[in-house]
Amino acid sequence: MNLQSFICGACCRCLVLVVVLASIVYQAVANDAKYEACAPQNCGDGLNISYPFWISGEQESYCGYPNFEITCVEKYPVLNFPEGEFFINEIFHVNHSILVVDALVHNDTCGAPPSLYQLRRTPFNLSSTNADFFFYYNCTLPLPQNFAYPVSCASNYANYSFALFPKEALQDPDVHYAVHSCSSPVSVPVHVNANTTSLATMDYRKIMEMGFLLNWTAIDCSDCEESEGRCGFENNNFVCFCQDGPHSQTCNDGEPNKGRKLVVGFASAGGTAGGIVIIAIIIFIYRSRQRKKYKQSSFASGSTSSIYSSRTDFEKGSVYHGLPIFDYNELKNATNNFDPAAELGDGGFGTVFKGKLQDGRVVAVKRLYESNYKRVEQFMNEVEILARLHHPNLVSLYGYTSRHSRRLLLVYEYVPNGTVADHIHGDLAKPSSPPWSTRLKIAIETANALVYLHASDVIHRDVKTNNILLDENFTVKVADFGLSRLFPLNATHVSTAPQGTPGYVDPEYHQCYQLTEKSDVYSFGVVLMELISSLPAVDIMRHHHEINLSALAINKIQSHALHELVDQNLGFDTVNRTREMITAVAELGFRCLEEVHDMRPSMEEVLDTLKEIQNRGDNMEKSDQTDNISDDAVLLKNNPLTFSPVSVAAKWVSNDSTPNASG
Repeated sequence: MNLQSFICGACCRCLVLVVVLASIVYQAVANDAKYEACAPQNCGDGLNISYPFWISGEQESYCGYPNFEITCVEKYPVLNFPEGEFFINEIFHVNHSILVVDALVHNDTCGAPPSLYQLRRTPFNLSSTNADFFFYYNCTLPLPQNFAYPVSCASNYANYSFALFPKEALQDPDVHYAVHSCSSPVSVPVHVNANTTSLATMDYRKIMEMGFLLNWTAIDCSDCEESEGRCGFENNNFVCFCQDGPHSQTCNDGEPNKGRKLVVGFASAGGTAGGIVIIAIIIFIYRSRQRKKYKQSSFASGSTSSIYSSRTDFEKGSVYHGLPIFDYNELKNATNNFDPAAELGDGGFGTVFKGKLQDGRVVAVKRLYESNYKRVEQFMNEVEILARLHHPNLVSLYGYTSRHSRRLLLVYEYVPNGTVADHIHGDLAKPSSPPWSTRLKIAIETANALVYLHASDVIHRDVKTNNILLDENFTVKVADFGLSRLFPLNATHVSTAPQGTPGYVDPEYHQCYQLTEKSDVYSFGVVLMELISSLPAVDIMRHHHEINLSALAINKIQSHALHELVDQNLGFDTVNRTREMITAVAELGFRCLEEVHDMRPSMEEVLDTLKEIQNRGDNMEKSDQTDNISDDAVLLKNNPLTFSPVSVAAKWVSNDSTPNASG
């Protein structure tokens, strides 16, 4: 072989090697095809579809679980069940649940369900949080209108059809007697907590449009997503599709399932030297790319217990405002991998878990729902608002995860004594506890926090007894303040929506879709009614027109029957001073619940009035202890309250003759 032939052969062999290695480089650096195929897709009004769901015709079946196929029909995501089609209104990945609506409601002129939802041969089951809504057909006797929702389209001159929530309705003898004249009922689930309008003002179709919750079971995707992968299901196994190929669990668990090794067997001895150089260059380029990607996705380094470290991170100086960046893995360990047993609550923005940091602090970790933080920059800007709010009656924000984290977490102080709702009508409720003096103190401290927020140009937007936390001394710590600024006004969730919670929502919101400071005043008015009655803001087992506490309270006040609203364990009938204070607070709450927001007082006025009521009550107590006067008339003359039961009953006449049932 001459020199020219040797050089030519070597060049050819090098060319083959370069082609092979170039292909390897492309495969190693370019995004994996399945990773690209399983990118989340939008269907409907911004609804994000991702694992375990996949869109038929737009994604491959390996991008989701079997039987989790979604059809996008005229931009509406649809699940096809044996019972028919169901529109998906919302997907809650954290809770493994979806909110669906029977397409029959929209597609049929009547929309009344013909049969039960059995959900056989589907991977879904009904959530226990749904309420049963019964349809009775072909009744020969009419049902009382107070309990029933007429289904006129399924009625005729001889037979009636109705829908009702049965638990309390069937206790009425007339209802119980009437339903025996009907055909076998059809029960459908309804997620009543998803609605912000009074059930009393709705017809059966509107109630069914609220939808119902379905739960699913699938392998958790969070670890794969944290490693910047996309979850899928292939060959009956969970797969984490990554940019360098599929992995078994996360993109950091070693070589891909289909590893691509640099093979140099094509080169002979003549091309080895050049091949080694090329391989070295390729390895350098690939590792540099991997290091760059790692740097971009990593959290701030160092222990989070060193709150004010010397980091030079740009965000530390100009965005974080002195609050620490928590490492996701520390918070994951602090909550025992977000153990459901550590869950403290579930709201419109995320789920809250109790955790213990490495430095021993007990904290509350709020994991924000994925559908609520599409704009990370907006998240960082609005967290500035939370970081600058400091008040003794507001829950303190300790810190949060980096904006580069794929799961945004907020870390708050842990408040150990539950919520006001727990203590007045929840699991911690006891007769006469908390006493009236403590309840008035709770009202004053809550109002004080809201006055501070309004002065800081922040509208709470979700004032409710579940968001008023209590420490061991029953000191108020208002939670979720300002969080609603982070998210769009049309965002929704399972039990709590950012723009409000059923039973607390400003009725004017439904007309103008703008929440103002007076919207917080309305919600606080409901809280006052809860404090004096020990009743929940919404109870579908109450009378049809009194499901909302606001409507019930207005009805009792206008009927001169305040005593029927007040929790008698508070001493309303036995202690004159308590009766006077509760009556004055009831009138204040009545003013807060005015239909027109301009008629409501400001939170500053509310706070001043509550303090005045407390001071006058204290003066009455001191006068009673000093003078030992038993004559109530003399006591009232010496220390009159602004509003007496008689004057209140006489002057509390609403501007609207119809009780306010909004919210």
